[in-house]
Amino acid sequence: MDCFIGIDLGSTTTKAVIVDDNNNVLGRGITNSRSNYATAAAVAKNEAMIDTRFNLFGRSLEGFDALTGRLEEFITAVSRNFRLEQFLEQLEDLHQTCLRATDLDRFASNRDAVREVLNELFKRLEADAPDQFAAGAKRKSDFFRDVAGSRYVALGEEVAREQGTTFDPLINIYDRSIIEVENRLYTEGTDAKVLRAVDRTFAEMPELAAAADEVRGNVERELATSLEERYVVGTGYGRATLPFPKEHIRSEILCHGLGAHMMFAGTRTVLDIGGQDTKAIQVDDNGIVESFQMNDRCAAGCGRYLGYIADEMNLGLHELGPLAMKATRTIRINSTCTVFAGAELRDRLALGERREDILSGLHRAIVLRAMSILSRSGGIRDQFTWTGGVANNTAAVDALRDLVAENYGDIGINIDPESIYTGALGGATFARRAMEN
Repeated sequence: MDCFIGIDLGSTTTKAVIVDDNNNVLGRGITNSRSNYATAAAVAKNEAMIDTRFNLFGRSLEGFDALTGRLEEFITAVSRNFRLEQFLEQLEDLHQTCLRATDLDRFASNRDAVREVLNELFKRLEADAPDQFAAGAKRKSDFFRDVAGSRYVALGEEVAREQGTTFDPLINIYDRSIIEVENRLYTEGTDAKVLRAVDRTFAEMPELAAAADEVRGNVERELATSLEERYVVGTGYGRATLPFPKEHIRSEILCHGLGAHMMFAGTRTVLDIGGQDTKAIQVDDNGIVESFQMNDRCAAGCGRYLGYIADEMNLGLHELGPLAMKATRTIRINSTCTVFAGAELRDRLALGERREDILSGLHRAIVLRAMSILSRSGGIRDQFTWTGGVANNTAAVDALRDLVAENYGDIGINIDPESIYTGALGGATFARRAMEN
C-alpha cells in the first residue's frame, strides 16, 4: 500500500499523518518535541505507521461475528495494551540508564544504596504500570516522559523515605537519564508487542476467547501487509532541522491552509494557535493561501502559555478547559506574557480569587490576542476553521464563539476533533500531489 506522509514539527509536539492515493487518512501519530528534532520526527512517523496498522486490522475484523457490536471496544483495548507494552519497554530502558548514571564519581560514597533504592523504585513502577493503562484510567499526559516522571517522583519519595535516604540524588539521576531515553527510537519488535497486546486483551475479555485464534491470525496477516513510504513532506516550527531535501519542506502557513481545506472544503479563514505562535490565514476555494498574519516572536497567548499555567497549578493541560468552564465569573487578566503569568496567577490566588474564575479570564485573554491577529489578516470570512491543539480546549472554544459573535455576527466555527494534525495533513496532501505531478 502506497503511503504519503506529512510531518509537522512543532515547538511542543510533533505530529505525523499518513494518507493513501485518494487522500484518505490511514493513520496519525504524535509525540513530544524534544532536543533531537530528527528523533521527534521519526517517532511521530513511527506512531503514525502503528496507528495505520491498527486501523487496517480494525477494518479487516469488521466481518467477525464474535466481535459484532464490540469491535470498537476490542480495538481500543488492544491499542491501550499496546501502549502498556511500549511503556514497559521504555521503563526498563530508563531503569538501566538510571543505574548506569550512578557510575559517576559523585555517587562513589553511596552507590550501592542509591542503586538499591532505584531497583526498588522501578520494581514498583513496573507493578504500577498496568493501572496507568487500565480501561478508564486518567493520565495527565500520554507521553512517556510525563507519565513516567510523575510516578517516579511520587513513588521515589516514598521509597527514599522508607530506606532512610534523600530523594535529591534520584531526581538528579532521572533528569539526566530521561533525556537519553526519550531520544532513542523503539521500532524493534513492534509486531511482537501488537500480538502480546492482542493476547492481553483476550485475557481481559474471556467471553471473546473463542475467536482468539482466528482474530490473531488475521492480525498477523495485516501486520505482514507492506506499507510503502512514497513521499514525505515536513513542515512546522522546526522544519529547517528536518533531515529532508529542500523540496520536501513546506511552510507551515501553506500546510495549515491546505490542511484546513482538506478537513472543511468551504474554509476561507483559518486560525491556528500552536505551542509557539498564532497564525491567521486567508485561503481561496482551493485551500491556497491568499494572506496571513502571525504573532511576534513572543509566545504570549499560545499553547506554551497554557502549559506554563498548567504546571503552576499542578494540572494536566487537558484539565484547564473543563476547570475554566466551572467559573462563575470571568476575571480580567492584564497580561498574557508567559514570563509574568506565574506571578499574576499567584497574586490572584493570594487575593482569594477562585482558580476557575482566573482560568476563565486567562482563556478569554488568549482568544482576544488571537482576534487581534485575525483582524490584521483581513477579518473572519465564512467558513472559519480553527486548528491546533488549543482548538480542543472547551473554555477557549466558548470564548472564541462569544467574541466571534460579538464582532462578526452569526459565523459558524469548524473544529475537527483531530485539529492538532491539520499541519501534518496539509503536508501529507502536498506529498501526494508531489507524486502526482
